[in-house]
Amino acid sequence: MSQTRPTIQKAVFPVAGLGTRFLPATKAAPKEMLNVVDKPIIQYAVEEAYAAGIRHMVFVTGRSKRSIEDHFDTSFELEHELETAGKLELLEVIRSIKPDDMVCSFVRQPRALGLGHAVLCAQPLVGNEPFAVLLADDLMVGHNGGPNVLTQMVKAFEQTQSSILAVQEVPLEQVSRYGIVAGTEVQGALTKVARIVEKPKPENAPSQLGVAGRYILKPRIFDEIRNLPKGVGGEIQLTDAIASLLQYEAIFAYAYEGKRYDCGSKEGFLQATVELALQHPGVGATFRNYLKTLEL
Repeated sequence: MSQTRPTIQKAVFPVAGLGTRFLPATKAAPKEMLNVVDKPIIQYAVEEAYAAGIRHMVFVTGRSKRSIEDHFDTSFELEHELETAGKLELLEVIRSIKPDDMVCSFVRQPRALGLGHAVLCAQPLVGNEPFAVLLADDLMVGHNGGPNVLTQMVKAFEQTQSSILAVQEVPLEQVSRYGIVAGTEVQGALTKVARIVEKPKPENAPSQLGVAGRYILKPRIFDEIRNLPKGVGGEIQLTDAIASLLQYEAIFAYAYEGKRYDCGSKEGFLQATVELALQHPGVGATFRNYLKTLEL
């Protein structure tokens, strides 16, 4: 009997950050719960993972993040009120936040020790299997209604059985904001990674392929994170662990088809709000007409 090739069953969402770039809005509310049109940022990421076939969502949270847990929990009182009032469409919207076949688990990151440390906190829930990591700050949509970014990456993983990093071409003056990869293009959108460098200066960048906020990682990454020394600012960087993993396993960069909104910045958040509002079936047409009245 042939052995089934592993696919991706779990997704990790590091959501313990403080969101200081959005103060004072994030003083008491998690940045992941800021709304783009009518959904919090974290819900877009969870819906992306669910559409990619993943059913177990692992949230790495911190203090003051309880509203994320509440959002993905059942609200019996609200559902009862909507059902009693005959507001069945709204009831369906509320229930669709967490479908019956979705499992949500939560683990605390006790100290802000970086993205690598946040991923390591998820190991007891992930176990010894490949998994996805989604950074909710990066709100990503597929190209012209096509498959979302994580769905594309899962397909690439099933082909390569190797860790996959989502990448995009970035302007040279912006490479210092990203982990930058270099390697050999092997097939279409796939590049076999030879090097990865965290936030290099433009003159030192090995390429202009910047890592976006989507990863599929094999479980050996946990060993590499655990053995890392602390980096800049005392943080444990996921990029450094990926660079270490290259000694043992092939890693591929995947140039995804779609668009990324950097909702960790105010400009990216506003861009996502406007563009996704224009695509919204309920408000898109009237919002477009409103925008036409503005003197820009």
